[in-house]
Amino acid sequence: MSSILTNNGAMVALQTLKSINSNLSDTQNQIATGKEIGSAKDNSAIWAISKVMEADVAGFDAVTKSLAVGEATLGVASAGAESIVETLKEMEALAVAGGSETADFTKIQADMLQKVAQITDTIEASQFNGVNLLSTAGDPLTIVSSVNRVGTAAATTDTISVANLDFEAGIDTAGMTAITDSATASDAFNEIQAMMATALTGASTIGSAASRVSDQKAFVGKLSDSLKSGIGALVDADMESASARLQALQTQQQLGVQALSIANQAPQTILSLFR
Repeated sequence: MSSILTNNGAMVALQTLKSINSNLSDTQNQIATGKEIGSAKDNSAIWAISKVMEADVAGFDAVTKSLAVGEATLGVASAGAESIVETLKEMEALAVAGGSETADFTKIQADMLQKVAQITDTIEASQFNGVNLLSTAGDPLTIVSSVNRVGTAAATTDTISVANLDFEAGIDTAGMTAITDSATASDAFNEIQAMMATALTGASTIGSAASRVSDQKAFVGKLSDSLKSGIGALVDADMESASARLQALQTQQQLGVQALSIANQAPQTILSLFR
């Protein structure tokens, strides 16, 4: 039955064309944004997962900065501790030289006082952004090292803590015996040996912490890259596939327009019945 009021063919062609246009719009949006899932309406479950992962990536970026600051702080402290070890070695040599009765004890003690002042200056200068692990007044160093997430539980953070080493108390150069003869030189040598042990232990502690922070920084960088790759696998558009789909949909759109035009012309054939 033909009707001039209801054109079923045109309605079908119109619905088909609307569907093609909708798919074409989605494909064009994927090509423009590079994302197959750009909002919750595209795929709410995967979109939610990707946003959680993006939040973790942002957290790891902050962790990387924290580790970088911690690494720099430990680097300054390590340089100071190693410098103090070298100065103590020079002081040992002076004390050994004072073991001879023919030594110039006045000059040895003058040199020793300069070395003591150098150690004091080194301890005070070994700070980064106000954090000094060698000074009595310094605080422990806490470094955020990771962001952890298990299942649907809230994310938590891990930290790396480095205690204050307090070289000022452990290396008591102010109370060291003054070298005035071979006997006092021997006493000073023994005291320097004790201070050297403290300095070496402190330098080793800082070195171990610095190595751990460096390793963690490298790991966090790799972990962040893996998360970014995972997010891309979830939401990024396959550009080759999208390009091929775009070509197909454009062809379908042209055919749909022609089909609708043909369907709209159908009622005009009824006029021939009345001629």
